[in-house]
Amino acid sequence: MADNKLLVWFEKRRMTKTLSLAQQQIFKAIHTVNELRDAVIAFSKNEKKDAEAAIQRLFAHEEEIDALRRLVFEELTKGDLPTKYREDLKGLMLRLDTMADHVKDSARSITVLLDVKVPKEILDELVEMAENLKESTITLGECIEMLGKDPKRTIELADKVDSYEEKVDEGYVKVKSLLLKGSKNIDVAVLMELRDLIYYLEHTADDCEDTADYIRVLAATEATAT
Repeated sequence: MADNKLLVWFEKRRMTKTLSLAQQQIFKAIHTVNELRDAVIAFSKNEKKDAEAAIQRLFAHEEEIDALRRLVFEELTKGDLPTKYREDLKGLMLRLDTMADHVKDSARSITVLLDVKVPKEILDELVEMAENLKESTITLGECIEMLGKDPKRTIELADKVDSYEEKVDEGYVKVKSLLLKGSKNIDVAVLMELRDLIYYLEHTADDCEDTADYIRVLAATEATAT
């Protein structure tokens, strides 16, 4: 009986540690999206140095996310964690990693566009997309903070992430329409890079939504266990 209690204690301790590392990774992801939003705003104002500084900070955060992902995977190979918990958390980490890649790709597109003149109405929509993306990741952070504390609230916040994804989706469609309307006055290469930028922003929002789905599953598991 004592051995069983000790095993349960070690299992809970490892689950707590992996969840803590996952939380750190999400908070780093939030930082990358904050920097992306700052870069988009600076780009819209033609503040090249500020945009470049935000992008460099973003790249630094992205490297830390890679390191945290490796730590989580190492923890998941240790001990006797429940298979479903291990797989759900692994899926969450992989989704966050994909999100970080799309954020990095967005930043690269902005870097390429920094010396290019882009119509104000397109820039305004890009800023709006970045703002909604930021709110989505902040909500995602609140979401994972509630894991292990309040499963019901966790699920409510996950639903809120979905609403921000819809707003980014709307912005994506608006920019595509604006690119089509302005195609005669915008260089083809610039059009292609802008198309790539909104693609990466929209996919980052999708990644947030997918991450929220994994968190929703983990929260439902917790709710069932209590």
